Amino acid sequence: MSGHSLLEQLQKLHDLILRERECAKAVDLDGLQDVTREKEELVHRLEPTVDGGPELRALAEKIKLENRRNAYLFWSSLKFVRDSMSFFNRQVSQPVAYGAGGRMIESGSSGLVLAGRV
Repeated sequence: MSGHSLLEQLQKLHDLILRERECAKAVDLDGLQDVTREKEELVHRLEPTVDGGPELRALAEKIKLENRRNAYLFWSSLKFVRDSMSFFNRQVSQPVAYGAGGRMIESGSSGLVLAGRV
């Protein structure tokens, strides 16, 4: 891809960002991994430029906005998963334990799934 112009590379990056969002919305994890890998490789190959002209700047701004949209989608999805895990962890019945004073002790959930220890 070294023979492609910066404009073509940025257009490809824009397309990858849009594909990334579609994979995320469809929960296509294999596709998402492929797109992410391709996007990372492309970003590492991009050369910095001082002045690319108005067309290049407009496309770069568009890429920035689309990438920000994806970041928000991923952030809100992660928050939803964490909130769901927290809710279900609270629903799991915990064994009742009593302290020395005879009061019930509530043990917190271990969070094994989120900690990666399941």
